[in-house]
Amino acid sequence: MKYVSTRGSAPALDFAGVTLAGLASDGGLYVPEEWPQFSLDEIAAMRGLPYAELAARVMQPFVGDCLSPDRLGELTAKAYGRFAHAAVTPLTQLDERQWLLELFHGPTLAFKDVALQLLGLLFEEFLERDDGSLTIVGATSGDTGSAAIDAVAGLDRVEIFMLHPKGRVSDVQRRQMTTVRAPNVHNIAIDGSFDDAQAMVKRIFTDRDVTAKHRIGAVNSINWARLMAQVVYYFAASLQLGGPDRKQAFSVPTGNFGDVFAGHVAARMGLPVERLIVATNVNDILHRALSAGDYSTGSVTPTAAPSMDIQVSSNFERLLYDVGGRDGMAMAEQMRAFEASRAMQLTNAQREGAAALFTSMRADENDMARAMRWASEACAEIVDPHTAIGLHAARAADLPADVPVVTLVTAHPAKFPDAVERATGSRPALPGRVGDLFAREEAYTELPGTYEAVRDHILANAS
Repeated sequence: MKYVSTRGSAPALDFAGVTLAGLASDGGLYVPEEWPQFSLDEIAAMRGLPYAELAARVMQPFVGDCLSPDRLGELTAKAYGRFAHAAVTPLTQLDERQWLLELFHGPTLAFKDVALQLLGLLFEEFLERDDGSLTIVGATSGDTGSAAIDAVAGLDRVEIFMLHPKGRVSDVQRRQMTTVRAPNVHNIAIDGSFDDAQAMVKRIFTDRDVTAKHRIGAVNSINWARLMAQVVYYFAASLQLGGPDRKQAFSVPTGNFGDVFAGHVAARMGLPVERLIVATNVNDILHRALSAGDYSTGSVTPTAAPSMDIQVSSNFERLLYDVGGRDGMAMAEQMRAFEASRAMQLTNAQREGAAALFTSMRADENDMARAMRWASEACAEIVDPHTAIGLHAARAADLPADVPVVTLVTAHPAKFPDAVERATGSRPALPGRVGDLFAREEAYTELPGTYEAVRDHILANAS
């Protein structure tokens, strides 16, 4: 399996190469040269597999010769052995049609654990082969940071610098990052938005002053290996609900577009999917792009769903490339124009290609609160604000009556206790496995929201 850049000019790499590279050298994102395919019979034969075995089966075509099937199985067993639920990503039924796919049973209570527990092991595996080391630079709107830090804390060959927007993540999210005391972990709070932090991270990858001294890696969903691991739970949910003989729709709370793009990959691989519903909050650039072709940024509005407070969704480029003809040169030109003007109109091919599988919906704070109350009062389920936005879109979607709708539960509600309590009157408690989170000492560096300040800090503190 070879991987190519969405912008056409970076060298093709194998799976180990893209795992360690993160962002392509031309500023694009890596995607498989072609999508591996499973037949319906091959998908049906996966029914009943334990999650770790299903993960190894689904991911093996992407890994190619870089890992043997046995070694990949050992890594998935180790990664998912840390989850608090034996099913890893269990389904919960709300009513005759609505389902929740619980992705919060990992060590940091968020869906990011499903991919990052494995990614940390892959980093270690591939770095040991060439006696190398990796400096990870990442940006988080909340959950990626804590999941990535948990996955790599204490590793000998990996160092991580994680940026978060100061004051724009929940207390639980921040503390899950800043209370991890490991010599290879560096937390940075910047004065700015997640989009500002994400732009700095992308710039680091093309800054020769940095890349000449350090091998830079990514844990954001720009890293293909992370996105690959997220494909698995679409297969897991479908197989439990009658797939591949029966289609399902998936409603996905969406910020950076990685989680829902994984559903697109599952469909490309042969999994029958009725629709992918992109659920956004008032920071609705993706809804505007999918419904009207208008991918134009505005200012970020802080909300009770901070992981969705994004105006530039990195993984959207992967979709536009894939459905728009896979023309790397044209994609590069389109993205250069967007980066200069912060506005872009999707081509007809991109709009039509996306519309074949995707629909979208925008939810405001009232929609979110109503969905949380409905889940609590009608179904005895407490959901976090991001999941509530997905649930609002799932319940409002225009779909055939016999299609089950699965909303992806992106975080444990206790990560957002204030918002949950305002909407439902119940304050969710942190699971015992989190321990004494609020008694631990925090450590992080505050920096101004300039690229130079962040770059200089990394250069001064990286090993």
